[in-house]
Amino acid sequence: MAPPPYATGPERAWYYTFRFACALIFLFLIGPILVIVPLSFNAEPYFTFTKAMVELDPEGYSLRWYQNFFESQAWLGAIKNSFIVAIFSTLLATSLGTVAALGMSSRYMPYRVPIMAVLISPMIVPMIISAAGMFFFFSKYQLTQTYTGVVLAHTALGIPFVVITVTATLTGFNHSLTRAAASLGASPVRTFFKVVLPLVTPGVVSGALFAFITSFDEVVVVLFIAGPEQRTIPIQMWSGIREQISPTILAVATLLVMVSIGLLSVLELLRRRSERIRGLSPG
Repeated sequence: MAPPPYATGPERAWYYTFRFACALIFLFLIGPILVIVPLSFNAEPYFTFTKAMVELDPEGYSLRWYQNFFESQAWLGAIKNSFIVAIFSTLLATSLGTVAALGMSSRYMPYRVPIMAVLISPMIVPMIISAAGMFFFFSKYQLTQTYTGVVLAHTALGIPFVVITVTATLTGFNHSLTRAAASLGASPVRTFFKVVLPLVTPGVVSGALFAFITSFDEVVVVLFIAGPEQRTIPIQMWSGIREQISPTILAVATLLVMVSIGLLSVLELLRRRSERIRGLSPG
């Protein structure tokens, strides 16, 4: 996209300088990921580019680490645990976060500011403090080293993302629609499912995806709460780095990057859909 034809010389210079600076920042942020992906195809058990890879020799590339991942019971078990914990914690976080956001959006809600501060505190408090607090609390009720404890811990971490996204969606919500539904005889439950939920669905789904990603990538809390049977992918990667360094970790990281790209693409599609519904964008 070129600058407009009426732009002056300094404006054109700033146009290209700004985009060049943005490209450098993007490269700085994405650089480590760009290095991981080709290294995951290394034929040798090293974390560096071999001479054959640099020379683009086919002998220097292999899918052996991906094959090792799919043949390893430890890695497949970690994937299974990650999905189990992430799915259930996402369902809980989405349900509770949506209800909390709806309550916070009401003008009759007292003490909204301090309550919102409490709801989003897991995002602000250092993770090690949250993990230690959850460990002592869950230990009292025998929830450590159980799937229930890990799911509840990840739910607490995912709720703030759902609250923020749904609250942002409700910012431009027209409450006259709910009053119109009530005047036509609709019950509050029917009004929620027929009027409110369809309009806030993009925010709900976006919050659910953020909660899923948060649960899928969490390390610190799982180290405190989970046991050997609840080992997730991040914990398996952490243990692999400490105990036995293997490029299989790079293959897993590449797969996780692909999953993250897919989820971010879904978020972008939902954002555009939300703008079209609100009339903020054409089409």
